[in-house]
Amino acid sequence: MIKKMATVLLATAALGAVALATPATANAATAAAAAPVAAQSGYGYDYSENWGHYYSSNHRAKSRGWIGVDWDDQQKRNRVDVKGKLYDLDHRTYKQGGKCAYVKFEAHHFGDKGYQWYDGKSYRYCGAGGAKHFAFSKHKVDSVRVKVCQIGQHSSHATRCGDWEYLYTAESE
Repeated sequence: MIKKMATVLLATAALGAVALATPATANAATAAAAAPVAAQSGYGYDYSENWGHYYSSNHRAKSRGWIGVDWDDQQKRNRVDVKGKLYDLDHRTYKQGGKCAYVKFEAHHFGDKGYQWYDGKSYRYCGAGGAKHFAFSKHKVDSVRVKVCQIGQHSSHATRCGDWEYLYTAESE
């Protein structure tokens, strides 16, 4: 009888230890999966931040990512690195009016007067439910902004654009 009670107590204690350890393990796994893209990209940036989720106006395209800025020793030049993912959330067929996901970046360079923005990079992804990775770098940049839209599979004109979102401005550092 005592042996049976001891076995039951040991089994209960073991189950309790597993139950207590499981949330910690689950939390650690969740934290690792949700680790910022910046942490995965390495260190050494003077400015580093995750951005997004930004959406098209109809929420059928979205993008998110990370931006890092590295300044030279004199703080006169920089390199801006942008990484991210573009998601196509439009599950309609093309015949039903379905479109591709589209993300556009613009950069403002040091010394440029006024509101002169230059086309940076743009990416298109056609594949409902999927995503496309992208990455690019720019030099001598004091601001970067992004806009998420939709675009026809064979079109060059973006539609259903969300607002411009500022990812970086030199004043924000």
